[in-house]
Amino acid sequence: MSELPTFPERFNLAEYYLDARVQEGRGERIAMCVGERSFTYAEIQARSNQLRHAFGARSIGLEDRVLMLLFDGQEFVETWFGTLKAGAAFCMANPLLTAEDLEYLVSYTRARAIVADHSLLERLAPIVAAHEAKTGRAITKFAVGSNAPLQAGWEAYEDALCDQPTATKNADTSRDDVAGWLFTSGTTGKPKGAVHYHRHFAFNTEVYAKNTLGLNEDDVFVSVSRLFFGYGTGTNLMFPFAVGGKIVLFPEKPTADRLFDAIEKHRVTVLTNVPAMIRQMVDSEREVDLSSVRICLSAGEALPEPLYVRWKARFPTAEILDGIGSAEMFHIYITNRLGDVRLGSLGRLVEGYEARIVRPDGGEAGPGEMGRLWIKGESAALCYFGDQDKSHATFRGPWCISADLFRRDENGYFYYEGRSDDMLKVRGQFVSPLEIEECLESHPLVSQCAIVGVDDGEGLTVPKAFVVMTEGETIESDTKDVLTEYCKTTLTRYKFPRLIRFVDSLPRNDRGKVMRRTLLEMHAAEEAKALA
Repeated sequence: MSELPTFPERFNLAEYYLDARVQEGRGERIAMCVGERSFTYAEIQARSNQLRHAFGARSIGLEDRVLMLLFDGQEFVETWFGTLKAGAAFCMANPLLTAEDLEYLVSYTRARAIVADHSLLERLAPIVAAHEAKTGRAITKFAVGSNAPLQAGWEAYEDALCDQPTATKNADTSRDDVAGWLFTSGTTGKPKGAVHYHRHFAFNTEVYAKNTLGLNEDDVFVSVSRLFFGYGTGTNLMFPFAVGGKIVLFPEKPTADRLFDAIEKHRVTVLTNVPAMIRQMVDSEREVDLSSVRICLSAGEALPEPLYVRWKARFPTAEILDGIGSAEMFHIYITNRLGDVRLGSLGRLVEGYEARIVRPDGGEAGPGEMGRLWIKGESAALCYFGDQDKSHATFRGPWCISADLFRRDENGYFYYEGRSDDMLKVRGQFVSPLEIEECLESHPLVSQCAIVGVDDGEGLTVPKAFVVMTEGETIESDTKDVLTEYCKTTLTRYKFPRLIRFVDSLPRNDRGKVMRRTLLEMHAAEEAKALA
């Protein structure tokens, strides 16, 4: 790429991702498959236009926020485009959230409109009603699916679209108008909305999806990450529509079998994945044909080298491209590439981004030196909504300061060392939990594990391992000793886990990341029980 992409001053993402495909003559191409149904670009455009009119008729427009609580499917895609066409801002969240979390989101987003799956209404409707009563502001409320009677004040989504025109003129938005929020993981508190302009999403699409990955109209996409996550929205909605490809959606929870079914039926070429599901797919005994997959994306947590090797041994044509992105930067900015995969590394910078690795003393880290990652690029969020202190700590001029620790070698390859708030200080030395986890997971008895730092009873921090055994293996009286000795022979001795607890599964958030805070709470409960 000789020059970085630029966008006109008047710019709308619905035009960029959807309308332009119809204008190019791709209107009759299949854009989306959901179950046995398929939808063309023209059909999605027409329905999105109807929703844009439905919003307009209810005075939902520029700068209004639309809270989307939808499973992957036709209505999610239509609502996403309809919101942009209206000039409003999308706020996407998991429809399986608890009532407490839903109450937080309704209040935090101050949404003027909510489009929600009907299955949420029993717990969502009272929350919205209480919020309306408290604020004195009515919210437009559409319920998707089911012919069951709706709670007072809610409209059926299909009724709202019925009889609306199928053609429209998009809102006259600027490239620097707010297009949507992407929520942080919320691992250390309630999630915050990273506020993004229209141009941010288009920039990463151009430099990462098109230039780095080389996605094209012949690609067929399916994703483990759901559409309400920025990772999934990018790779299984925005990027495919930008190149005229086809997406495969299913509303159910992803499983290895569901993914295998979708890949074989639709001859998927691009699979958006995470390490936990990569492990499940490798461990499956099902005979499957993944020869159509040319790219398997991985992000969200570290990909262990042994897992990559196992995947390639079983699915040799499906190259894993491990990378890292964030809600703050929208999507992937460091990645491996086809023909340039460096094991153990997250690859090199996506062209269009710049990075610094900064030591704790503020100096620039040299090759091989660990430090905090600073990243710069035209997809960086404006701020966290409603949190100036956190915004100032993260966004400094054009730089986004992550909590991720990295080192970079002399050839420009980046190596992930964990998050700064996860690092352990053992015997005066900083230890990355990832290093211990990778060691343990290389043992045949271990399927998954997570490391946290706990007090040894004398005020010192020691590593504690929460271990999921390999299926079919049993825990014997000496299993802990076997694993401890294995770590001692592989790691520097002070790094081995002093404590090991066997668990059936690791707690993960709705993005698939291990919740170390929950593991610490489990340890604290054990300690309290022992003292009692």
